[in-house]
Amino acid sequence: MSRPIVVIVGRQNVGKSTLFNRITGGRKAIVKDEPGVTRDRIYGEATWEGRNFITIDTGGFFAGTDDEILAGVRRHALMGIEEADVVIQLFDAKEGLTPGDLELLSLVRKYNKEVLWVVNKVDNQKAEPKMTDFYSLGGTVLPVSAEGGLGFDELMDEVVGRFKQDAEVGSLIADLPKIAIVGRPNVGKSTLVNTLLGKEKMLVSPISGTTRDSVDSICTYYGKKYVLIDTAGIRKKPNVVEDLERFSVVRAIRSIERADVVVFLIDATEGIVEQDKKLVSLIDRSGKGLILAINKWDAIDAPDEAYRQFMDSVEKEFAFAYYAPMLTISGLFKKRITKIFPMVNEIVRERKKRITTGILNRYVETLNKQLPPYKGKQTKVFYISQVDKEPPQFAVFLNYPDAIKGNHMRYIEKLIRQGYPFNGTPIRVYIKKRNW
Repeated sequence: MSRPIVVIVGRQNVGKSTLFNRITGGRKAIVKDEPGVTRDRIYGEATWEGRNFITIDTGGFFAGTDDEILAGVRRHALMGIEEADVVIQLFDAKEGLTPGDLELLSLVRKYNKEVLWVVNKVDNQKAEPKMTDFYSLGGTVLPVSAEGGLGFDELMDEVVGRFKQDAEVGSLIADLPKIAIVGRPNVGKSTLVNTLLGKEKMLVSPISGTTRDSVDSICTYYGKKYVLIDTAGIRKKPNVVEDLERFSVVRAIRSIERADVVVFLIDATEGIVEQDKKLVSLIDRSGKGLILAINKWDAIDAPDEAYRQFMDSVEKEFAFAYYAPMLTISGLFKKRITKIFPMVNEIVRERKKRITTGILNRYVETLNKQLPPYKGKQTKVFYISQVDKEPPQFAVFLNYPDAIKGNHMRYIEKLIRQGYPFNGTPIRVYIKKRNW
């Protein structure tokens, strides 16, 4: 069984993300005094009095709108309620009870969930005058200040008190392979995640920049669970003009750091652009596993010739990431997308692989024949040892480290990969001076 799920719902700008961040003890949800900042459902892990649970932050609820994005936000808020064990409906004490609050309240009641009415922005012990409006709702009404912390302990005691006693306490995602879906805006990241999940989890729209936060979801493929991390699209710096865009870039980078394997999406209709090279370089430097997924392949008229061209481009533009497999997919039409999971399984295994020092030392003689002398003296490798994994890391111990240049480092890496390819993952080689 999974851990209990707590969802926070409410109108726009009532403080849902601030409360979410206080509950999870982090800054995962974007917080800004601007309506409509959170669009997708944001998941975070939380603990209170020894009880572990998942908290979901949702976008601001809009009572009725023809706007495509706002209608999607409303739909996702309701989907969050469907997932939850406990629902926190958040109100704004300063605005009082509004028609939008009452419409959402009516919808929440239809789901037959454990519900807490929580009134936010009560910043002192003397409640705001409009606080009395909320006592007509019936049930438990809790005044809090999500920003200042007033009433927070009482709220959390109420939340965990509503959990079912047989709910499993333990980590939900700690040991699962984590896959970050990364790419420039509008390359199809959320569409791919939705297709892999088999249900709508991310808000999908042709409008560039729809996903602003990184969103985690659990999916299953042939009985094996994975965590999918859908990230905000990363733009070129000159185009990152809004504060929210800057926040999204930071979260995308953090998502890469949290991942085991990054699926980097490239738009088949646009080819490889300069920003793609910079992002793949970032992933390579982070030491994460990497799959290059050429998306929107359904839009290509001559796929055989296009594939050859892409292979040439990948070899040229991503020469530093030659270890990464390439896959052509269509997230929209579900073409070859499930091939991602076997690739991820292999890369995760490769990242955890260890090679004994005895095996590595078989390369010593070959290396000593290839390395240049240093100031007229023979450069000599004494032994090689794997010092870490995820990614695999190797230390080469020799007498004159200054003799080793970049081309020698690349030669050592390729020599190791001849026997152990470490498909899909970078490896690190460190040159060390033997002190004895």
